Amino acid sequence: MELRSTLTCPQCGHQETETMPTDACQFFYDCKGCGALLRPNAGDCCVYCSFGSLPCPPIQEARASGETAACCAS
Repeated sequence: MELRSTLTCPQCGHQETETMPTDACQFFYDCKGCGALLRPNAGDCCVYCSFGSLPCPPIQEARASGETAACCAS
């Protein structure tokens, strides 16, 4: 599982590589290029699934095991 994902701002195109949390979803992210507040797109669980080069760890794990993807499910 990869824990680093590159977020790309849909407003200005700025890219920043960040370490994804493994114990919580990240619903908000402040773009370091233009200051826009990124929120997940409809149907996505977090900003990494919407704007990252890789989805969040729970989604990666579910896909690898062939299970139904359920981000941040308890």
